[in-house]
Amino acid sequence: MASKSTVQRNNRVKRTVAKYAELRRELKAKGDYAALARLPRDASPTRVRSLCALTGRSRAVYRKFKISRIMLRELALQGMIPGMRKASW
Repeated sequence: MASKSTVQRNNRVKRTVAKYAELRRELKAKGDYAALARLPRDASPTRVRSLCALTGRSRAVYRKFKISRIMLRELALQGMIPGMRKASW
């Protein structure tokens, strides 16, 4: 489980990205990279981590399901994910 501080920091970064999204779009369209560089670092969307919705794990998170590979496997084996089953050949 990710620490509470990691989750809170990621949520703060998400809010900052949303706040500056329109301004970043305008500056990029104008080509004003000096003004773009003066924005806060957390205004960049690449600073947002994708965390597992169930465990908070930050690595190997499937974007489609928003859960980590470990939880995806466990839920699939329990039959909780429609249409997904263990492969055998």
